[in-house]
Amino acid sequence: QVQLVESGGGLVQPGGSLRLSCAASGSILSISLMGWYRQAPGKQRELVATISGGKTIYVDSVKGRFTISTDNAKDTVDLQMNSLKPEDTSVYYCHAAVWTKSGLTLHWGLGTQVTVSS
Repeated sequence: QVQLVESGGGLVQPGGSLRLSCAASGSILSISLMGWYRQAPGKQRELVATISGGKTIYVDSVKGRFTISTDNAKDTVDLQMNSLKPEDTSVYYCHAAVWTKSGLTLHWGLGTQVTVSS
């Protein structure tokens, strides 16, 4: 059993910053990939950023504003979000591809709300 727990969401004014954190726990042998997705009301869930083996991928709309990082010793992934815009308002979900005794398994957190509004 693997759990992902997010923290750090909230309300911020346009131009502000937030830092999201996600901690993985459970029967983890190793983590192959961690990332963040988001889903706004009425829209599909979209990839925001992923990190694997030190390599990062960002959706174009957040490049230069968001930074994803991991602490492999702690099985955590953070998303530093700067210069936030109202269109960044979404529920942000942590995602991980984890090696367990059952093989490679995919996991999601419950999500954390980010609201960008004045």
